[in-house]
Amino acid sequence: MKKTILVFSTLILSLLALFRISEYAFLMGDTSIELIIAIVAIVFLGLGLYVNARREATEPNTPQSVDSRKIEALGISNREYEVLIEISNGLSNKEIGEKLFISESTIKTHVSNLLVKLDAKRRTQAIQKAKELQILIS
Repeated sequence: MKKTILVFSTLILSLLALFRISEYAFLMGDTSIELIIAIVAIVFLGLGLYVNARREATEPNTPQSVDSRKIEALGISNREYEVLIEISNGLSNKEIGEKLFISESTIKTHVSNLLVKLDAKRRTQAIQKAKELQILIS
């Protein structure tokens, strides 16, 4: 956390210095505004490429797959699994019902069934257990 704050603080100070230097160069008449804009754009492009490379280096390259045998073993129906996916997306019962074109009471029934089948007391606990069982992709 401290490293992230330090990196972003350094970045902000560097950009501020770049803007001050470009402002000075423009006021002195040594440089055109197009060149200053190009330099700032190149700096931001380099920064974006660097951040993207760092992010890709920290993410695992192996994609996770859903274990359909565990879904069947738990007795989760296709519709219940669709509801579980939407719960993991953070949707409410009403939003899930609108998205899947079923009533809110049916969603409540599916959620209750999922909680029993996953031995969970809350929706968040059900999502956590589903991820542990590898029936949901993180």
